[in-house]
Amino acid sequence: MGIFDSIPHVNAVLSHRPWPRAVVTEAGWQAAIDRLVEGGLTLLGFWGEPAAVHMALLDGGSAEIAVVTYECTAGTFPSVASRHPPALRLERTIHDLFGLVPTGAGDLRPDLRPWLDHHAWGKSYPLSGRNASRDVQPYQFLPAEGEALHQVAVGPVHAGIIEPGHFRFTANGEHVVRLEQWLGYTHKGVESLMQGASLDAAAKLANRTSGDSAVAYAFAFARAVEAALQIEAPRQATLLRALMAELERLANHLGDIGAICNDASFALMHAQTGILRERCLRAANVAFGHRLMMDVIVPGGVTRDIAPDGVSALRALLAELRKVFPRLIELYDNTASLQDRTVTTGIVKAEYARQFGAGGYVGRASGRDFDARRALAYMPYDALSFEVPVLQAGDVNARVWIRIREVEQSVALIEQILDRLDEPGGLQTALPPRIGRGACEGMALTEAFRGDVLVWLRLDGELRVERCHLRDASWFQWPLLETAIDGNIIADFPLCNKSFNCSYSGADL
Repeated sequence: MGIFDSIPHVNAVLSHRPWPRAVVTEAGWQAAIDRLVEGGLTLLGFWGEPAAVHMALLDGGSAEIAVVTYECTAGTFPSVASRHPPALRLERTIHDLFGLVPTGAGDLRPDLRPWLDHHAWGKSYPLSGRNASRDVQPYQFLPAEGEALHQVAVGPVHAGIIEPGHFRFTANGEHVVRLEQWLGYTHKGVESLMQGASLDAAAKLANRTSGDSAVAYAFAFARAVEAALQIEAPRQATLLRALMAELERLANHLGDIGAICNDASFALMHAQTGILRERCLRAANVAFGHRLMMDVIVPGGVTRDIAPDGVSALRALLAELRKVFPRLIELYDNTASLQDRTVTTGIVKAEYARQFGAGGYVGRASGRDFDARRALAYMPYDALSFEVPVLQAGDVNARVWIRIREVEQSVALIEQILDRLDEPGGLQTALPPRIGRGACEGMALTEAFRGDVLVWLRLDGELRVERCHLRDASWFQWPLLETAIDGNIIADFPLCNKSFNCSYSGADL
């Protein structure tokens, strides 16, 4: 049975590809929420426009995807978050950007506290297209009552060079009773900048949404454009895209493994994995002319082939990883003091991972068996052989081991791709002219190192971006960090936080 078989809808949007989108009435919107609450569907995305809201839904069993749209004729929409908590931050963001008001029935009162809006924009509801004012009030954190409770405020400015975010701990002694986050400090106005942008400019913006996932965002944006225009990138280009995606995954996982160990005072692993990460970045620079491989993936294909000495540089990298990495993992596994810090610390319950649709190592360490490369089988992963590691423990140690196994899988994938690369040529498919053909819409998911990245867009008849929404995996992971630290000591928060390594920039847009 298809998703829309159980959701009443008014009309389908035929220009939306590759998955269906349909406009629904309030009954259809509530039916979609019912499916989310029951666990039959997973929320993939939730975003707004000046007069409408959209939800992307996933049927995990069939990997079917659909988008439901509710037209906000009165500037309001039935709240999703009041019944389905994973939608909360996205719902608050819709209110911040567009001024659309979620409504609830009875005791289900929506949370209208600002999320991205820190009253620094100079105007309220900047993407609403109308002049509106919003009362400026101090942010109200949730209250906590009980004997011997105290609060610890951390951030938004942190030690080191990490991004800003506020963490409000309520603790009893050293034990955390509640953690509440408030983000939005790295808001860049990406969705506003996207409006009216050419595809070249928009692709550069997508690249820079979250710098450590530049390839994944560029990959998703390009595939969304190609879906809208009904074109495919050449085979060589798809292989090069996957090659860059796996290189990015390698570099980030190696960096994370070391940083987690460093937060447990095991600096040796941090130093050694840092060396391997630097080797990955240097190999990427040799192969594609940029350490983060920015601006290589574009709609239609890629801008350049792998450099003549790129293949040899990557094969040398794989040889070094195969030699050094197993020794480091043995060291991690045999260091009792390190295991004492990571095992049973920061547990994410399996039911939370499922409910929030947590992707990447956060979800897979807690039993959620989802990887966009396998579930959606987009090119060239449909022709490559790899395994998706899944564990059940849900603690810091499990998130480390998922990364370890994914490093091993990425090494194997890179080797497969290098063996399949053709002679130079066939790097881009020309974009078709659309003058006079009206708007078209596209959506894509790609598997970044953190989890699935979603891009949805609408192009006008001149191939300019009319609307674009980019959703990082971190949107559904940040809330789980609040649950993971519950009952742990404050001193373990840096370790738990690093084991998640959520993106501030990707979630703050």
